[in-house]
Amino acid sequence: MPSRSAAGVRTGVRVVVSGDRGTGKSSLISAAASDAFPEYVPAVLPPTRLPSDFYPDGVPVTIVDTSSSMESRVKLIDELKRADAVVLTYACDQPMTLSRLSSFWLPELRKLEIKAPVIVVGCKLDLRDERQPMNLEQVMAPIMQQFREIETCIECSSATLIQVPDVFYYAQKAVLHPTAPLFDQEKQTLKPRCIRALKRIFMLCDHDMDGALSDAELNEFQVKCFNAPLQPAEIVGVKRVVQERIRGGVSDLGLTLEGFLFLHALFIEKGRLETTWAVLRKFGYNDELKLRDDILPVPTKHAPDQTVELTNEAIDFLRGIFRLYDSDNDGSLQPSEFDDIFVTAPESPWTVDPYVDAAERTPQGNLTINGFLSEWALMTTLDPSYCLANLICIGYGGDPTSALRVTRRRSVDRKKKQTEKNVFHCFVFGPKKSGKSALLNSFIGRPFSSNYTPTNDVRHVANAVEQIGGSQKTLILQEIPEDGVKKLLSNRECLAACDVAVFLYDSSDEYSWKRSRELLLDVARRGEESGYGVPCLLIAAKDDLDPFPMSLQNSARVTQLLGMEAPIPVGVKLRDSKSVFSRIVCAAEHPHLSIPETEKGKKRKRYRRLVNSSLMFVSVGAAVAVVGLAAYRAYAARKNT
Repeated sequence: MPSRSAAGVRTGVRVVVSGDRGTGKSSLISAAASDAFPEYVPAVLPPTRLPSDFYPDGVPVTIVDTSSSMESRVKLIDELKRADAVVLTYACDQPMTLSRLSSFWLPELRKLEIKAPVIVVGCKLDLRDERQPMNLEQVMAPIMQQFREIETCIECSSATLIQVPDVFYYAQKAVLHPTAPLFDQEKQTLKPRCIRALKRIFMLCDHDMDGALSDAELNEFQVKCFNAPLQPAEIVGVKRVVQERIRGGVSDLGLTLEGFLFLHALFIEKGRLETTWAVLRKFGYNDELKLRDDILPVPTKHAPDQTVELTNEAIDFLRGIFRLYDSDNDGSLQPSEFDDIFVTAPESPWTVDPYVDAAERTPQGNLTINGFLSEWALMTTLDPSYCLANLICIGYGGDPTSALRVTRRRSVDRKKKQTEKNVFHCFVFGPKKSGKSALLNSFIGRPFSSNYTPTNDVRHVANAVEQIGGSQKTLILQEIPEDGVKKLLSNRECLAACDVAVFLYDSSDEYSWKRSRELLLDVARRGEESGYGVPCLLIAAKDDLDPFPMSLQNSARVTQLLGMEAPIPVGVKLRDSKSVFSRIVCAAEHPHLSIPETEKGKKRKRYRRLVNSSLMFVSVGAAVAVVGLAAYRAYAARKNT
């Protein structure tokens, strides 16, 4: 049974209790469920459920007992991997079981890659030798320093019921209100992603945008998050606490961002994580401090050959954002200006693959408006949900459903012989050293490099392409490494999202041409088999070098047989490559043209035409027969009369 609802809200918490044999696991569970010490318990209890009204958060807890025997190891591992939280037990009257936590159990959880929070519980507190007192905090401090996954430590007694309910309360709390995403225990500070989320919440609540929350804004925030207003004396008290502890936390206008962040750090230090989590969840955040899927209305694609694009409304918003953060009005964003845009997002999205170095920049490394919008177009194509989440985080105030649109099916575009798309996705194929990377670098204005560096992973770049008549389209080039083609084509729908494919070859190398032709035929066959055929172009790279013998004749014969345009010649350093990208966009704008046809594909088409003609002949013949029969009956009737 899933432990989350469709909206990402916890509907249950699964706690797995493990530890050495004889440490009191089963007695602890039984005492928690029945509020009484059991006289007899089996070796392993069946799963025990604490109802939703057992703890204040209103979420039921399922407690799973385990055995530490070797015979039960497989089941133990399975249960641990399904756990939301793990309770590790030791016996207070057996010091060896405590030392076993750091020598075996905690390393074992790491070895199994268990990510659940851990609650360390000392059972049988009533049996500890009073002549050997123990300072729990002093003993556990170095262990907790080494194993940060430990959320808290507690000792209890099932016989006297001391702190037994608290064990599973802390386990539930560690799941519902985890510390790790919010607070760095080692540095004793809020984590960067938490700061970014709280900063966005602060800015959303600062309606007059004066950099401080007034009493009225504080009260509105309190009502939104906790359904209860703050009394004037409470507001004064909050401000006094902040003023006493942090300079600049309160200004003449109200509670500043520094003060707002300090308050939440204070809540966490005091163990009141539920307060900060209530705020974060009210503003749509999940446990990873990202916006929940249920508040991201991404439009649904109904077919694989549909894509998602930004609407004009969203693009206008992004143009405004660019102008707002281009403080020196130089038409480009410096790294510091760029980072400021995403200061309220979980992180800057374009500092990692596939977005890093994927767009046009100035020689100083600044992002141009074309580069800025192209990065957004790329993110929308590859991950619409991530794009929408970032749009909302940086302040998109319109209806989220108006930010993205689904394009028409490419198969429909092919029948209509035109497309309404503004963003085209191009796959770039070719053998090693054919110039694929150089083509991508040229597209985003990177200088040509004679040093060969093989591309082992899929790479994307995006830029705007000016067309004749002044229209502008965004083109995404996706480099497909030669070694990755087989894996790509193993997916039947691999070409569904592709608007156009180009095949590069080194025109001075006969092997390069033959390999590129093989790749072209493989892609053409996959397109015919899947029904997602794409316009294809051949690019004869390094055209300024001496071509191999019969180069022109071979390429002309192949393109003629497949019904394609002649190869596009391009020089080694791609100095005049703009026309190449215009040709690629033009091919994508005419989805019914330049689709290669193999001999097998032509035979299949002729067969379909023959079948259709036969069906037409049969239909016409049947119609003639019916008309003839009717005429004969009419004639026979008149004759009888």
